[in-house]
Amino acid sequence: MSRWAALPAELDPRVRRFVVCTRRLKDHSGLSLRQLAARTGYSQKSWERYLGGRSLPPREAVAALAAAVGEDPTRLLALHEVAAEAWRRGRAGPPEAPVAQDAPEGPPPPGRSARVALIAGAVALALALSTTVLLAVRLSGREQDGPPATLVATDVPSSASASPTAPLYTCRLERFDGRWYAGISRTRDAILAQGHAGPDVAEAQCLLRRAGLAPGAVDGIFGPVTRRAVEALQRRDGLVVDGIVGPHTWKALRG
Repeated sequence: MSRWAALPAELDPRVRRFVVCTRRLKDHSGLSLRQLAARTGYSQKSWERYLGGRSLPPREAVAALAAAVGEDPTRLLALHEVAAEAWRRGRAGPPEAPVAQDAPEGPPPPGRSARVALIAGAVALALALSTTVLLAVRLSGREQDGPPATLVATDVPSSASASPTAPLYTCRLERFDGRWYAGISRTRDAILAQGHAGPDVAEAQCLLRRAGLAPGAVDGIFGPVTRRAVEALQRRDGLVVDGIVGPHTWKALRG
């Protein structure tokens, strides 16, 4: 186990919780910072800042960490989204942009920024074309309370250095028996709150979009943006404004 230095006292509790979680994952994996850097593509100095609470890693680095230690990234990415929202509101500024290694001191040489952007774009395009495959899974048959569900998810790339992504869901809105369904979940009473993740959350996100609200990406992660959209729906429909999706909010969403 690493002997970690104390986190900055002024660190937001939500950021602190995320950093502590990443520290535990790193410790339980038995990887050194150098090994973690080699597996994720982010430098040792970057991980020292991330795990020291001095800067917040980008989403891609979090996914790479989960892949390196063999952890499902869904919960860790949900914690990161909450921490990123708190970070943006705090004094420290937004999360770092992904880098392969720390940049040297002083201004970059002329033309370097353009070359870096071009190379990064080419690499991202190559990865997207060669490793991402859409897998469609259609659940046949209808239950009494809704239509069949369809989930479209991205496969995790086979390359060890590629970063997994959270599932992406496709909204397929359909009116059935007087209620709206998005083809992902048929629940009408699941309790959802910030920090939850899964197809029930994606269903709610689709229905929030249908209602003219903006829950963010339909990624099945209940973050601050989704919570604000739920609160807006509850306020509009005269419900208790608590940002939690329960039976009454589901009724408003499916109505």
